[in-house]
This record gives sequence, C-alpha cells and structure tokens, in this order.
Amino acid sequence: MSTIAIVDYGTGNLRSVSQAVHAVAGKADVVVTGEPARIAAADRVIFPGQGAMGDCMRHLEESGLRPAVESALRNKPVLAICIGLQMLFDKSDEDDCPGLGLYRGKVLRFPEAALVTADGRKLKVPQMGWNTIICRQQHPLWEGIADGSWFYFVHSYFVAPVDDSLTAATTSYGLPFVCAVARDNVFATQFHPEKSAADGLRLFSNFVNWDPA
Repeated sequence: MSTIAIVDYGTGNLRSVSQAVHAVAGKADVVVTGEPARIAAADRVIFPGQGAMGDCMRHLEESGLRPAVESALRNKPVLAICIGLQMLFDKSDEDDCPGLGLYRGKVLRFPEAALVTADGRKLKVPQMGWNTIICRQQHPLWEGIADGSWFYFVHSYFVAPVDDSLTAATTSYGLPFVCAVARDNVFATQFHPEKSAADGLRLFSNFVNWDPA
C-alpha cells in the first residue's frame, strides 16, 4: 500500500487538504504527520502552507522538518500548495524572507498600481475567491482539467520565477502572474485545490496516480 504524507509543521489548511486527498486516494494510506521518518518513508508528499511566508519558514525550521521536506523535493512526487509554492523560491518581499531556494526567483506583493480594472474598479488584496487558470505546459496533473477552469485563491503575494520554463499555469488579477509551476517530481500551485470543488479533487487524484519517473 502506498503512503501519502501531508506535512504538518504547524501551518496550513491540513484538515481540508486531508479530507480532499482521502476522497480520491483509494487504497493509499493518507497521513498528516510532523515526523521526519514518516515523511521519508512516504511514497509521495503534500507540502501545504498558509499565512505569512516568514511564519511558515520559521515553523518549518523549528519543527525540524526542513531536511525531510528538502529530501522529498529531490526524491519523490511532491505537491506544494499556496505558501508551500512560495517557499520553494529564493526569497519573498514579505518580511524580506529567504525561502528554500529550490528554484530561482522572488515572491512579490501585488502592486497597487496594477490593481485597477478597465472600468476603474479597484481590486482588493488579498485576492480571495475564484479565478480561471491558463495551462502553460502539458502535465499529467492537468489531465481532465480544461484550460480556463476555475480554482480558488487566497493570497497577497505571487511567485516570479527566473526560468519561464517552470511555469505550468498562469492567471490574472490586475496583472498576469504564475499560479502553478512544475519540474521533474515537483508540482506546486498558488491556488487551493482542496477548496476548488471537482477540478481540485481531479488535481489531487492526478497527483495520487502520478509517476514522474
């Protein structure tokens, strides 16, 4: 029986993520864990995050789970969600916080000057609600998910990768931005699949069955 570990380092929407994964996991064992050994033993890992990136990085360090997460990012299928995505990059403008540095790039706050619609309406930060995505690369996790599908977002910052080839999907909120990245064994989203109804469940199901080898 395969095991899916949802990393519990004191932050993240763990209950909703766990319920969504359980709904599509079939016979796989789904565990929410803060134990490095269980993360190391898992066949695939989900790395959520919620709140401020500085707080998430601090919790990750204090929990002692950073080495286990970094090892998983190198060695097995990983799905990172929301702040989990942002933490994969070099640095965030939020509190001038360093990330894990798996990918080159920064995490930027939505610029106020861009947050005005064509009819003069001012957009609020954080972006909180549904938005459509445009797939930018073919990937097994997009199987069965149509271009232009709606996903749920809650965030004030977005990633700006140095390498455009990382981009798996984009969306727009005042300006276009990257909302999913993918490379090798890692797939990461700014949106919350656990809050995104049928398409979110489909993405989790695709992850459960994904073999990036």
